[in-house]
Amino acid sequence: MREVREKRVLTQLAFNRLLQWLDDGVDSNGEAYLEMRRRLSSYFDRRNRLAPDELADETLNRIARTLEDAGVITIRPPARYCYVVARFVLLEDIRQREQNPVPLDEPRSADALTGLGVRLTDSQEVIALRDQRLDCLERCLQRLKQPQRDLIVEYYRDSRRQKIDRRRSLAKRLGITMNALGIRACRIRDTLEACVQACCREE
Repeated sequence: MREVREKRVLTQLAFNRLLQWLDDGVDSNGEAYLEMRRRLSSYFDRRNRLAPDELADETLNRIARTLEDAGVITIRPPARYCYVVARFVLLEDIRQREQNPVPLDEPRSADALTGLGVRLTDSQEVIALRDQRLDCLERCLQRLKQPQRDLIVEYYRDSRRQKIDRRRSLAKRLGITMNALGIRACRIRDTLEACVQACCREE
């Protein structure tokens, strides 16, 4: 994945503290987290970032790790601090793409085509890399156990309000809370990211 992502895995303690902090004293059963994630994703999308959902997750993950390490964030309301962190993530993503238009862990497919005498335009290169990542993602999904695969696909289906409703329905069907569902999805996503990263390096 892009360099903007931190490698440290998010723990359950960090995620729980994030949920409590976002609730700001009122138990929302995970709704505050989903709403903040939606707002952050919209923030990055309005700034024409290629992966607004991933940047929103990165923002919230960083805040969660701060809460895990420091135990408290005194800035109120939580949304104010979220946008401060989001601004740093945005600047890092802009700088990363300016310095490395092609992610450092994914140059091989484009290089291979160039070596065969095929001169890629920027758009062709982006398409080639995207196809490579999609192929790797498909392989990595197939390596998951069926319940994990079904959960993660269902978790990221649809968008905005439909996504929230689908996740609520999924949590109810599994007999778990929205918080627990988010933790499961986060762990599966971390596994997939590591698998896709390794797959892209191998190719």
